[in-house]
Amino acid sequence: MPANQPVAEVEKDAFALSHLDVLEAEAVHVLREVAGEFERPVILFSGGKDSIVMLHLALKAFWPAPVPFVLLHVDTGHNFPEVIEHRDRVVAAHGLRLHVARVQDFIDDGRLRERPDGTRNPLQTVPLLDAIDSHRFDAVFGGGRRDEEKARAKERVFSVRDEFGAWDPRRQRPELWSLYNGRHAPGEHVRVFPLSNWTELDVWQYIEREDIDLPEIYYAHKRQVFDRGGMWLAAGDWGGPRGDERSQWRLVRYRTVGDMSCTGAVDSDAATNADIIAEIAASAVTERGATRADDRLSEAAMEDRKREGYF
Repeated sequence: MPANQPVAEVEKDAFALSHLDVLEAEAVHVLREVAGEFERPVILFSGGKDSIVMLHLALKAFWPAPVPFVLLHVDTGHNFPEVIEHRDRVVAAHGLRLHVARVQDFIDDGRLRERPDGTRNPLQTVPLLDAIDSHRFDAVFGGGRRDEEKARAKERVFSVRDEFGAWDPRRQRPELWSLYNGRHAPGEHVRVFPLSNWTELDVWQYIEREDIDLPEIYYAHKRQVFDRGGMWLAAGDWGGPRGDERSQWRLVRYRTVGDMSCTGAVDSDAATNADIIAEIAASAVTERGATRADDRLSEAAMEDRKREGYF
């Protein structure tokens, strides 16, 4: 302690919360608030980093009791095998219950049709809403963050969806002093975003601090990829490469994980959490802006999908 520093200041510093402590406390508060307010909450869990962090927070929030929520994954059928394997491993390790809504089932029975571009990410909305309706989920946790994309920046922590699952920005409710209003009419439900105020950098700093296990594709590895629209997409049965597109081996990693047909890899040699933190700190492009082709369909692609009931 410096000779001229008052004892009261030293004691205050000793009990000061880090920014990660503050974010964690906020997320835990949201998780517990939902447990107390709603009857049938569910966590959207894909095996991606944000949903893994959200589940980690839920485990901490209710320990030593079990997590009082089931999990739901809308499976496009074009997911990265490493992510699905990790998803199943985490679910088994914690004795959780996972519902899987498969896009392929909706294609097979004619409720959905394949898109000409081969991507299935936009097709997730119908299976998601069907699962919410059939299981009567009244609160649906998502891992969306405001720093990802401008439509998500408009979202409240508690976001009311109408009886069709649609999001209306005009119905957003004030959330002063972290007071959340979960009231909703019959047939409606509430999407809840505990990581709203986190950034990609916060997520990775928290992953490093908590030593959270992630799918290996988040770290640098050699993979066969091809260039489509300025993005490195993974070769696979989903429909790529085609025509004059040529696969090549590159050292890459994934900043975000979704459907293989629209999630691009980035050139990277970041093999550890510390490497990734340094890489992200120097990046001027958001993870979705850099690697998600489905957000490039139009200027308002994400907002349009959210109005239809998307995550």
